[in-house]
Amino acid sequence: MAVEPETESPAPTEVAPPVAKKVPTERVHHGDVVVDEYEWLRDKDDAEVVAYLEAENAYTEAQTEHLKPLQDKVFNEIKARTKETDLSVPTRMGEFWYYTRSFEGKQYAVSCRCPIDGPEDWNPPELSVDVDIPAEQVLLDSNELAEGHDFFALGAFSVSHDGTLLAYSVDVLGDERYTMRFKDLRTGELLPDEIPGTAPGATWAIDHRHVFYLTVDESWRPDTVWRHELGTPRSSDAQVFHEPDERYWVGIGSTRSEKYLMIWVGSKITSEGWMLESAYPEGEFRVILPRREGVEYSAEHAVVGGEDRFLILHNDIVEGVKAENFVLADAPVDNPSDMRMLIGHRDDVRLEDVDAFSNHLVLSYRREALPRLAIWPLTESGYGERRELSFDLELFSVGGGANPEWVQPTLRFGMGSFITPSRVYDYVLETGEMLLRKEQPVLGEFDESDYEQHRHWARAADGTQIPISIVKRKGITAPAPLLLYGYGSYEASTDPAFSVARLSLLDRGMIFAVAHVRGGGEMGRLWYENGKTLTKKNTFTDFVDCARHLVDAGVTTPEHMVADGGSAGGLLMGAVANLAPELFAGIDANVPFVDPLTSILDPSLPLTVIEWDEWGNPLADKEVYEYMKSYSPYENVEAKDYPAILAITSINDTRVLYVEPAKWVARLRAHKTGDSQLLLKTEMSAGHGGVSGRYAKWKEVAFEFAWILDTAGAV
Repeated sequence: MAVEPETESPAPTEVAPPVAKKVPTERVHHGDVVVDEYEWLRDKDDAEVVAYLEAENAYTEAQTEHLKPLQDKVFNEIKARTKETDLSVPTRMGEFWYYTRSFEGKQYAVSCRCPIDGPEDWNPPELSVDVDIPAEQVLLDSNELAEGHDFFALGAFSVSHDGTLLAYSVDVLGDERYTMRFKDLRTGELLPDEIPGTAPGATWAIDHRHVFYLTVDESWRPDTVWRHELGTPRSSDAQVFHEPDERYWVGIGSTRSEKYLMIWVGSKITSEGWMLESAYPEGEFRVILPRREGVEYSAEHAVVGGEDRFLILHNDIVEGVKAENFVLADAPVDNPSDMRMLIGHRDDVRLEDVDAFSNHLVLSYRREALPRLAIWPLTESGYGERRELSFDLELFSVGGGANPEWVQPTLRFGMGSFITPSRVYDYVLETGEMLLRKEQPVLGEFDESDYEQHRHWARAADGTQIPISIVKRKGITAPAPLLLYGYGSYEASTDPAFSVARLSLLDRGMIFAVAHVRGGGEMGRLWYENGKTLTKKNTFTDFVDCARHLVDAGVTTPEHMVADGGSAGGLLMGAVANLAPELFAGIDANVPFVDPLTSILDPSLPLTVIEWDEWGNPLADKEVYEYMKSYSPYENVEAKDYPAILAITSINDTRVLYVEPAKWVARLRAHKTGDSQLLLKTEMSAGHGGVSGRYAKWKEVAFEFAWILDTAGAV
């Protein structure tokens, strides 16, 4: 049912905006002298910096005071549509079914388990929130762990293979450094072992006595793998792997078969794997395939025809041509270089992942800007016939779910769309039947048939066709208010996904659209390659061309369109504000990467060196320096009319430092013309993901949506 029209909101409170002082700081690179007047805002321990951020918060609060009734209404709508006391679909691992509970009034999930009925029990129990679950065991209550903290995040939650031990880690600051603890699930007691300063994640060896974890360097880069033996002090932990090259991240995990521990080392363009038999955790890891610049690969353990083999997904040169969209090969575990081709290269299909089970494989890939999933049986003679899962929807997403067991008769997967609440299925391997285990509950009078989703294509200046996903309530008369979202970096794809919160926009007559711009991964690896480093401007111009298409097609008007993006998508927002301010009524920028040149020039900042493969190295390359300077939002602020801008950041963010939007807003305030609203909101106890806790997140979403609706004229 559509939302009733809002009563007219009073005007914003008249309060003078904060004005940041100017402290000239000179920067010289490649003979170019830059004077930065707001670099002093970088020191978050400076009382004057904190005072400025708090003044901006006070100004934002005053300017949005009139929206609080609408904000409260949107928050209550999200809350009313959400089944607050609920359970996830149980996942079988070993002798237990694992699931999470949520409770009305509680911010965080509670992790639980209950015993299976027997070896053949593969039908998840139909648990009820209203009935006590026999033999239920609470493994971890995050609400208890979060008590007394303004911020809480879980970094590791890993149960040992025999189900007796739990490794978990928590962050209570938002800086993504976690403290790891261990719990004996037989007694419920915490072990004395405590490991501070870890990165997310924990991996058990098959002996249930050794656990592997990661630490980060001064730039927050996971660079070292450690082995901890339960019952021994942290000082006795063994360093088993260290990556000194600052371009590479390190990760560790184990194969689904539990036979091998795997260390993965990767930059943006190069990867390398190391393996160790899990039964010998104190042994030496050995390289699978030595790294070669520009070659990425993954290796998944499978048993084919009784032989241990690695399934190797790679983008190396095949028959003289670079396999940009990746190929799949297999090879003996004891000789990974002896590869045979299984799936060759295709220009229109981007292979993304392969998962191995005892008797089948699962392929994940992209075609026509949508994710796909296929089941591939393993037979006595090798590989059977692949079957792609299909759905009767124009736009959809599909992906593997929780499938921890090596031997299982079903495959758990999830699917959904912009208008279809997310669904959890079990695919029966023997029959091909798809069993619906759960659909995301949406309370109230929600009816999927009241909404529609479509695909548009915008023509870029160079002739490239850019996909746009459009979602709206049926019966909306065009042109209508519209929120245009974009990201376009790191080969990340914005796939169709349902949002309970978004209904508060759609039911007020607002259209939601996603511009699948270059730099993302929706259309394959070349889509990404043509939106990074020295082609990065395609990301920005694609978004502008998508906005113009929506206006020219009569879907919306510039007076009613708001642009939205976060992190690297916030860079997109800042660039678009400079390129085409006349196209938008407002821009919502979350933790925006709007001062990229200053950050990428400083290798001492968190994650900078790793980013050089994505953006280029402006320190070493004058061409890269000049190119980045030509699009950097902060560098290109001008004396012109900008749309209304809302910038949201977090003071403990380690990925995009709060100083970037703080400097950007300060410079905009000093230079822009006109009377459009300019707001900066800084969370004073959060990290890159913003506030923690579901109610706190709903309140933040409601705040943004109220601003968006007001700015787009949808209220």
